[in-house]
Amino acid sequence: MRPDSAADPDGATPEIVIITGMSGAGRSTAAKSLEDLDWFVADNLPPDLLPTMLDLAGRAQGAVPRLAAVVDVRSRAFSTDLKSVIGALEARGARPYVVFLEANDETLVRRFESVRRPHPLQEGGRVVDGIAAERELLQEVRGEADLVLDTSALNVHELRARMRDAFGGDVATALQVNVLSFGFKYGLPVDADMVADCRFLPNPHWVADLAPLTGQDEEVRGFVLGQPGAAEFLAAYVEAVRVALAGYQHEGKHFVMLAVGCTGGKHRSVVMAEEIAARLAGSGAAVRVVHRDLGRE
Repeated sequence: MRPDSAADPDGATPEIVIITGMSGAGRSTAAKSLEDLDWFVADNLPPDLLPTMLDLAGRAQGAVPRLAAVVDVRSRAFSTDLKSVIGALEARGARPYVVFLEANDETLVRRFESVRRPHPLQEGGRVVDGIAAERELLQEVRGEADLVLDTSALNVHELRARMRDAFGGDVATALQVNVLSFGFKYGLPVDADMVADCRFLPNPHWVADLAPLTGQDEEVRGFVLGQPGAAEFLAAYVEAVRVALAGYQHEGKHFVMLAVGCTGGKHRSVVMAEEIAARLAGSGAAVRVVHRDLGRE
């Protein structure tokens, strides 16, 4: 559940976001994004100082309404410390919102090599050894995070956009739904809350006139939506998503990723993602469509 200042009638309890995750996954970029949105951000803060930071902000009499802290493996015992500190903050009426950033091993290795610096847990070994140790250390934290962002395929500007979507002013008070089309051959989006598989539909790739086109072309759209089972799938899936979104809102979740996949992410998933987004547009949520793999073929 995202922190809500309405829980404090005097508005004295600031919102607090904890940014954590894999080294090299973009924690600094995420923190800078919140700074640009007028959050007060503390980098490399030991977990046990979070209550102190909250107390100091409370004494500012509303001058610091939103706090963010970057917490990572440079604080070696942070995994267990973070869990206990979150409990202590909740006892004070503040519910921290935990953002976990991650990326695949290949991307992390490439990023460390590009800046020519060691992984903080490398300890004389290889970068991949440090990454493996960190994944194991962060496993429990990732499982309990409110928002998991996979930055493997994101550049700096795209990551900042994702942070703005999640925390940018009035929009962040409503449920935000990203409908992401993707190609299974390029890998599952690990930050998806729900995944739909459209590979049961005939593939336009094998139709000569349609193969060069994409799911954004009317010819492909008509072909995909006209297939047996397409209408029934959409009706059933959207209904299931509506039920899930209602549950997410009840639980205080503010950001939902719906992933819709086909083989290459060019035809079927693009059509279905846009159709799903259109049907959810009147649900009261802020809905956006992202085509992750469109243009890769």
